[in-house]
Parts: sequence; structure tokens; C-alpha cells
Amino acid sequence: MCIGIPMQVRSENGLTALCAGRGEERRVSLLLTGELPVGAWVMVHVDTAIRTLDEAEVPLINGALDALEAAGRGDPFEHLFADLIGRDPQLPEHLREQQPAPSRGKA
Repeated sequence: MCIGIPMQVRSENGLTALCAGRGEERRVSLLLTGELPVGAWVMVHVDTAIRTLDEAEVPLINGALDALEAAGRGDPFEHLFADLIGRDPQLPEHLREQQPAPSRGKA
């Protein structure tokens, strides 16, 4: 199974960049994102940056990846989803159904 991982641009050279994340460095294609500044975060899949990441997304994604690794070893992983425990799931804003405007009745 291939999983995308968050990586940070360390140096760039046109449409490739040296990126680091989760304990490794690799040369990554930027064809899908375009040139990026040093320090930018990207989601890397099969040595290709598939999208840029907001810095706040990085610890959430890394936590989920850590949880997958822990579950694979049979270790506890629930603590890595503390932000999800004890609340109802929420759809992202862009997936929420638009509420129709209230009708004003006939005059």
C-alpha cells in the first residue's frame, strides 16, 4: 500500500526539490504543485508532491500515520486521535449541504 507523507522543502531546483519528512530525505517532483519556496510543506506520494499543505495539517497527518504504525504493531493508538474521541464526526465545510434560503411566504 502506498501512503502519502508530509514533507518539507529543504532546497528546490526548478520543478524538483529535496524534501525531508518522517525521518527521510528524497528528491521530489514539483510538476503538480509548481515551484515552491524552501520551508513549504507538501504531501508526497510516489516521489511527487501532489499538493501543498497548511502547516497546521502536518501534525494531524503525522499523528494519523503514527497511529497506523502503532496499530500495525498491535500497540495502543487511541491517544493519537484524542481530537476525535468524545465528539460527533463533522464533515468538512465544503462537503456540508447548503441550506436553502428561508421562504418568505406569499404576500
